[in-house]
Amino acid sequence: MTSTFERLRSVNGHFPLHHVQDDSFSAYGKTFTDWDVSELVAEMEKTMIPKQGNQYVASVLHLENLPFKDRVQAEIFGEMEVQVGYCNGRNSFLNGLEYHKSSEVNVAVTDLVLLLGHVKNIQNNNYSVERVEGFYVPKGTVLELYATTLHFAPCKVKEEGFKCVVVLPKWTNTPLSDVQKSQRLSETLLFMKNKWLLAHPDNGNLIGRGAFPGIVGENIQVYLP
Repeated sequence: MTSTFERLRSVNGHFPLHHVQDDSFSAYGKTFTDWDVSELVAEMEKTMIPKQGNQYVASVLHLENLPFKDRVQAEIFGEMEVQVGYCNGRNSFLNGLEYHKSSEVNVAVTDLVLLLGHVKNIQNNNYSVERVEGFYVPKGTVLELYATTLHFAPCKVKEEGFKCVVVLPKWTNTPLSDVQKSQRLSETLLFMKNKWLLAHPDNGNLIGRGAFPGIVGENIQVYLP
């Protein structure tokens, strides 16, 4: 019987797709194999997947009250205060790429695919989809994405959608202050606090909210097996 990953690769030959345990992921981040996240996953299974699009919640109190937050805050963020939230949805497209001036930690509550790139390859506020790689992430995986890694919302690998825990330094992805907004002309990609964003031209919603349309090429779609 073929695995989900093998079936995904068979229908997604239009972009590089690797398993998150492949050595190539080390250029983007690292995985943690000794973390018990069963309690976190159980709490996340109570959350809903929207009928359309994605839902991102930056900070969720009942997730932050779990021991997981203390461990990730101490061991990965060096005791910087963090927020624990989630992104659930039915997305299948690249749609954009963002980065933070910090690591991000994800916990895959379902199987999912991450589409990734490197900040160093942004040229004149543009990024070519030819430099994007995909990684299949099985349910239960804990991973860190480095600050130099471009990423965005996960892509589903099953019709019912995906669920993913997102851990970031506190206040990340919250609205800019009026002063910050006034300075955006000199920081074209700054979109929210600690969030620099390139939108794909197909993503009218983000562009309408002020995101820079800097993704060049086809809006990569992850096809279901």
